[in-house]
Amino acid sequence: MRFGYDFSTRRALITGASSGLGAHFALLLARQGIAGLALAARRRDRLDETAAACRAAGAGAVVTLSLDVTEDGDITKAIADTAEQLGGLDLLINNAGVADSARALDTDASSFDRVMDTNLRGPWLMAVGAAKAMIAGGTGGDIVNIASILGLRVKTGVAPYAVSKAGVIQMTRALATEWARHDIRVNALAPGYIETDINRAFFATEAGQAMIKGIPARRIGQAGDLDAPFLLLCSGASAYLTGAVLTVDGGHHINSL
Repeated sequence: MRFGYDFSTRRALITGASSGLGAHFALLLARQGIAGLALAARRRDRLDETAAACRAAGAGAVVTLSLDVTEDGDITKAIADTAEQLGGLDLLINNAGVADSARALDTDASSFDRVMDTNLRGPWLMAVGAAKAMIAGGTGGDIVNIASILGLRVKTGVAPYAVSKAGVIQMTRALATEWARHDIRVNALAPGYIETDINRAFFATEAGQAMIKGIPARRIGQAGDLDAPFLLLCSGASAYLTGAVLTVDGGHHINSL
């Protein structure tokens, strides 16, 4: 899709950009003709594939960065490298995330810490670092945190993930309050169940189909369903929108219990 906003001066850093929604968002911004894209993830080989596709889709400068959001040094370097190689940073997409499937009584401390470090601590440090770069550059900008409906409701077997995404939502609101004076908007996108290569086979099963019946829209979401809300949060079209959580889930989070 083509969004009615000029991205030709924007410079974005996307975490978790090697696959899934991160790669989808990167290509979406590329198709808008974004001036610069920094694609960051742990898997550098997959990043190179995404970068090539983004260049072909119309992005300006595209760089790839090795980034583990649980490593403080990686975060500092990724933000500095982005600002240097793209000539600034005015859009951060906090997308990197992990989940462990286990009941709370079977979740050990290391598993809990892994989820929290990746899903909450890392995005916090990324946001703070990006905000400092935006303030130093005098540009203001946008930070979009990828949350989840599991930050609003819970599901058995993924408690640490739900806790981390609830933290991301509250972090979004807290940082939005502090940074509005710097012309930095902080918003969150909270997808429901979106079909991906990883979960496609499950949703074709009887259990998966039963889960879909619990969605008022009676279908699983597609990555494209996120496009317009995502681009709204990334653009000047949302200049007076901050601290918002846009939930895109076919009505799943408001369904009756």
